[in-house]
This record gives sequence, C-alpha cells and structure tokens, in this order.
Amino acid sequence: MNINATLIAQFVVFFILAMFTMKFVWPPLMKALDERAERISNGLAAADRGKADLAAAEKRVQAELAGARDEVQKRIADAEKRAAQIIDAAKQTAAEEAARIVAAAQADAEQQVTRAREELRGQVAALAVQGAEQILKREVNPAVHADLLSKLSTEL
Repeated sequence: MNINATLIAQFVVFFILAMFTMKFVWPPLMKALDERAERISNGLAAADRGKADLAAAEKRVQAELAGARDEVQKRIADAEKRAAQIIDAAKQTAAEEAARIVAAAQADAEQQVTRAREELRGQVAALAVQGAEQILKREVNPAVHADLLSKLSTEL
C-alpha cells in the first residue's frame, strides 16, 4: 500500500497543483498573452493604416504635382500669349507712328514744293519785269504795276 498511497498522494498533489495553476496562474498568463497578441494585432493594423495613409498621401502629392505642373504650363502659355499681344501692339504702334511720320514728311515736302513754286514765281515775275524793262528800254515801276505782277505770278 505504500506505493499506492504514494501514488495517490502524488496524484492528489498534482491535482491540487493543477487546480491552483488553472485558477490562479493560468488566467493572468492567458490575459497577458491575449493582451500581447492584441497589442501586436493593433501594431500591425496601425502599420497597415500607416501604409495606406502613406499611399494616399503619395497619391495626393502626385495629384498636387500634376496640378502644379498644369498651372505652370497654363501660366507659361498665358505669358507667351501676353508677350505676343504686346509684340503685336508694339508693331501696330510702330506702324502707326511710321505712317504718321511719313504723312508729316509728305506734308512738309508739299509745303516746301509750294514755297519753292512761290519763290520761283516771284523770281520769274522779276525776270519778266526786267525783260519787259529791257524791251521797253525804260524802267518799270513794280509798285505801280503790282496788280499786273500778281496776275502774272498767278498765271505762272
């Protein structure tokens, strides 16, 4: 009976130890393991969310860059268009100025031609008077014959 009593005693001690372990040791150990598993799970979920957030942020950055590129291209096109308008306006202003200068030069030339004609008429009238004077062998008074001279100059 000795062996059986020892065996039964060992069985009872083992059973008490198993019950004690199941009641007092096992629940905190399982709780700690569950908490650790939950923290690991939360960490992995946070890492997945971080990856998703990073991917979304990269997409937003790419979209912003594309928008910025489009805006820059638009501004460059607007600037080129404005430069072309300025150049066209400058060309038009220069053409108008050139036309004005040409018109002024033509008017000045016409005035000079008119003055030259008037001066030439006066000289021709004086020569005619001198010629008539020599033909008549007497001196003709220009003051007396002013009307005659003005008719002669208008005819010339």
